[in-house]
Amino acid sequence: MNKVEADERRLTDYAMGELDAPAAEELEQLLQRPENADARDAVEEIRRVAALLSTAYREEVARTPDLGQARLERLAGSRGPAKGRWWSRRLVLAWSAAAVVVAGAGLLGYGYLERERSAPRTDNLAGGEGDIEQAVPGGMYSHKNLKSFGLATAADTGAALNTRPRDAAMNTESYDYVRGNDFLEVVHNPLSTFSIDVDSASYANVRRFLRSGCLPPAGAVRIEEMINYFDYRYPQPSGDRPFSVTADVAEAPWNPGHRLARIGIKGREIPWDERSPGNLVFLIDVSGSMESPNKLPLLKKALRLLLERLDERDRVAMVVYAGASGLVLDSTPGNEQGKILAALERLRAGGSTHGSAGIRLAYEVAARNLIRGGNNRVILATDGDFNVGVTDQGSLVRLIERQAAGGVFLTVLGFGMGNYKDSTLEKLADHGNGNYAYIDSLREARKVLVRQAGGTMMTIAKDVKIQVEFNPARVQAYRLIGYENRLLAAEDFNDDTKDAGEIGSGHTVTALYEVVPVGVCFHGRGVDPLKYQRPARAAAPAEGSDEIMTVKIRYQEPDGGTSRLIERPVVDSGGSLRSADPDFRFAAAVAAFGMLLRDSQFKGKATFGLVEDLAASARGRDPHGYRAEFEELVERAASLWRQRR
Repeated sequence: MNKVEADERRLTDYAMGELDAPAAEELEQLLQRPENADARDAVEEIRRVAALLSTAYREEVARTPDLGQARLERLAGSRGPAKGRWWSRRLVLAWSAAAVVVAGAGLLGYGYLERERSAPRTDNLAGGEGDIEQAVPGGMYSHKNLKSFGLATAADTGAALNTRPRDAAMNTESYDYVRGNDFLEVVHNPLSTFSIDVDSASYANVRRFLRSGCLPPAGAVRIEEMINYFDYRYPQPSGDRPFSVTADVAEAPWNPGHRLARIGIKGREIPWDERSPGNLVFLIDVSGSMESPNKLPLLKKALRLLLERLDERDRVAMVVYAGASGLVLDSTPGNEQGKILAALERLRAGGSTHGSAGIRLAYEVAARNLIRGGNNRVILATDGDFNVGVTDQGSLVRLIERQAAGGVFLTVLGFGMGNYKDSTLEKLADHGNGNYAYIDSLREARKVLVRQAGGTMMTIAKDVKIQVEFNPARVQAYRLIGYENRLLAAEDFNDDTKDAGEIGSGHTVTALYEVVPVGVCFHGRGVDPLKYQRPARAAAPAEGSDEIMTVKIRYQEPDGGTSRLIERPVVDSGGSLRSADPDFRFAAAVAAFGMLLRDSQFKGKATFGLVEDLAASARGRDPHGYRAEFEELVERAASLWRQRR
C-alpha cells in the first residue's frame, strides 16, 4: 500500500530516528510519492518542533543546573501528549522539557518577549544590506505547530509563539549577504573570470525553508549551487582530459531581447570499484547543539551509507570535537565494518563546540596516514556552530587553507536548523579544496554519499578556473548569473598558485551568462570618457567573426602544480529557447527561480508560472524524482510569495 497517513505512528518513529534502517529506507521511498505530501509535511513538523523543544530544554538546563533527569521523568509520567496522536517516548520527554521551560522560566512567554524587545535587531530576512543574514523556517515557532503538540495555550504562550519568524530570539542561523552580479559593458570589461563551484548545499537548504512554510533569506539562495544540484547530460570527456566542455546559446526566457549563454562541464565518470584507495577522516561535531534528531542521529545514518561502500583498500579514522577534541577511532581498514560502525554508534552529543581543535587533529591524522595517489580527505559533519577556540570565520578559513596545502581535500556536510552557520561552512569548503552539501534527510544523504559518491569523494581536477572573453563586435554587455563569491581577477587565471574549485568524478558544472547583443537597447551605468587613452576597439578579425565569446578553462591534476588549458570559441546561431535542449531549458528555469527567490532586479519578466512551465517542459527522464520535486518547490514558493504580498 503506497498511501501514508499523516497521523501514522511510524512517522514519529521515523522523524525521531527510531526506525531501523530497512524500515526507514522503505518509508523514505514512500514519502517521495505525490500522494504522501501531507505525511511528508507531518515529518517536517515533528522535526521542527522537536528541534525547538530540544533547544529550549538545553538553554533552561544551562540556566538551572538542578533541573535533572529525575524531575523530567516525573513530569513525563504526570503529563500526557495531545489526544488522538501517538508520540514516541523521546518526544514526550521533549514535551515535558518544554513544560518545565514554560513553567520555570517563561522562555516561551513573557521572559522571551522581554529579551526580544531589548535585544538589538541584527537579522535580515529580506536580503537587505547587512553582512550577515539570519533566518528561521517560518513554521518552527508558529502557534499552530506547537498547539498540535499539546504545548501551546493562548494564556501561556500565544503572544510569543505567534511572533513572526524573524522575531525568534533562539534562532542564530547566519548567511552571507550576496549582491547579485551586475551587467558589465564589454568595451570596459572584456574578460570575466571565476572559479567553478560544484557545491549543492544551497538548493537542499532552500528546500528545507520552503517545506517549512517559509521563504528563504536571500543569502541562502546561491543560484549556481541550485543549478548544479541537478545532473545534466553533457558528453563524457575524450582523450586524457578529465572533463568535457559544452557551450551554446539560446533566448533568455525572462528577457527575450537578451541571449543566454551556457557553459557546461562534465567530469569523467570513474566506476566506484576502480577508484583510488581512500584515506578518510570523519571529523564529527558532537557538541550539545547536535543532539536534535535532524543532526547527530541523521548524521550517523548518513555516514553509515558511505561506510557500507568501503572495502579493504580504504582507511577510516574518526575524530570528534565538543568542549575538546579526541580520536575515537584510529585509522582502520575499511572492511572492518563492525569496529567502525560501533565507534560511530557510540557517539553522543554534549558540550560546547571547539571546532578548531578538531580540525587540527583531523588533518594531523589524515597526514599521518597519507596515501600517495589516493583519495586523502577530511569529512567534516557539523551545523557549523563553532563557539570555543578559534571561532571567527577569517581565522577558521586561514586554518583550513594551511591544512589543505598538505594534499588533503575537504568534504563539508551540513546538518540541522535553528543555529545553522551556512556562511562559515561554505567558506571552509571553498578554501579547503573541497565541496559542500546540506543533508536534510536520509534521501539527501543517499544522493550525496551513495549516488554521487564518486563526485563527492574523488577529485579528478583541482583549481579549475573559467575565463570568458567577449567579442565587442557582437556583445554590448553581459552578466554572470551566480558565482558572486567565486569571482577572480583576470590576472588570477594564469596564476597557478591561486586557489579555485575542484571537480569530482561524474560531476556536472553549469554556468550561465545573460548577454546583451549589439543593437539591442541597453542602458548601462557606464563610465566617464577616458582622458589619457581611448578604449580598445575591436580588431578587424573580431568584427568579421560570428563568435560571441571564447571560453578558456585552466585546471590542475589532483596531485599536480602546473595548470593545463582548454579553449573553445562559442558562436550564437540565433536559436530560440524552444529549440534548446531540455537540460538548457531546465537550467534556465532554476536560474529564474533563484532570481525570483532573491527578488533580483534582473528577474525581468520571470514569474513562478513561467518557471513551472519551463521546468515541466524540460523534465525529461527523471529517475530519482529530483526535477519533479523542483516543480513542487516552485508551487510552494509561489504560494508563500502570494501570502507575503
